[in-house]
Amino acid sequence: MPGGLTTSAGETGVFTIAGVPYWVVYLTAFCIVLVRAQATYWAGRGIARGTVRTRAAEHLASPRAAAWVARVHRWGPPAVTLSFLTVGIQTVVNLAAGYLRMPFGRYLAALVVGCAAWAAVWTTVGAAAVHGAVALAARSPVALALLGAVAVAVVVGLVRRAARRRRAGLPDA
Repeated sequence: MPGGLTTSAGETGVFTIAGVPYWVVYLTAFCIVLVRAQATYWAGRGIARGTVRTRAAEHLASPRAAAWVARVHRWGPPAVTLSFLTVGIQTVVNLAAGYLRMPFGRYLAALVVGCAAWAAVWTTVGAAAVHGAVALAARSPVALALLGAVAVAVVVGLVRRAARRRRAGLPDA
């Protein structure tokens, strides 16, 4: 089978890679995202520490900004968890959580749930999508290219539609 996707018994399967069981793939994905997100959080904490004597730090010390930071500390954990269900947002949210010094215990609890969800999505839906793309490429590379072009066209169309609606003052729905 193209791509080397097989079950441990040697049969073709979606949730194994070269005979590696699903739980190993899931645990590996979970650990990778956990380490990456933690590194981003701690980078944010480091940036905050390195910017103690800047205007940004002075601004964050104002009463109004302190109130917003308190809201982030309270309501930020759900944002951390939900960021793992998006593409491209999780790095910003983890960096901001570190920069705004979200309490580590709250952050860690939200992070573990988010990492578990991310690993589940990417080791099931993501693996199935990769498997399907590899199989389609083996049968018809042109069909895969056309499918990719259609997907890009749909995304571009939705983005343009949303931009037009915003300019016209209409809701995005």
